[in-house]
Amino acid sequence: MSDQDAQEGASLDSRHRPMAQAVHVPLDLPLDFEAFYLGHQESFHAYAELHFGSRQAAEDVVHEAFLEILGGWDQLLRTGNVDQGAWAIVRRIVSGQLDKDGRAPAFVINGPIAQTLRSARDKLQTMESTTGLYAAIADLPARQFEAIVLRYILGYPATKVAWFVGLDERTVGHHIRRGRERLRIKLGLPAEPRRKGAGQ
Repeated sequence: MSDQDAQEGASLDSRHRPMAQAVHVPLDLPLDFEAFYLGHQESFHAYAELHFGSRQAAEDVVHEAFLEILGGWDQLLRTGNVDQGAWAIVRRIVSGQLDKDGRAPAFVINGPIAQTLRSARDKLQTMESTTGLYAAIADLPARQFEAIVLRYILGYPATKVAWFVGLDERTVGHHIRRGRERLRIKLGLPAEPRRKGAGQ
């Protein structure tokens, strides 16, 4: 093979070589951040997709969230609760983008959870009980209704309820407790003895 043939062959090889192999620039990320990303990116994407109804929109928002998480990574580590801080960032960015778009979350508009909640409210309003419990649940404010129905009627744990409605677990617990108290008063039931973690 002549030198010219060898040069042409090398040029052809370089034209057909995959771009990822031709240009590879390693990202200089902290190893603990990389581990965090690998362990959380799918749940963050699932959460965002639940709100936007689109994987592409979810990826865009989660990318923005991870950039912010990376920018404040050292500070998050110092707080001692990276998960909670990162989820707060994701929820804030998701909520902010929904506000910017002027729209409600996809699961509120047409998702299965929204359909279940609407169906539950409709059924509870028409069902009769000797205590009036069903009608009382149906009359709860929106957040308390969601929390009570998801927790006690559909049987989801508080952690899953928090994931569905985009609130932290403490806030969900607050809505559950308020809802239970409102139901107790409306139904004329005696007060429950207070105990740590009630309503969870």
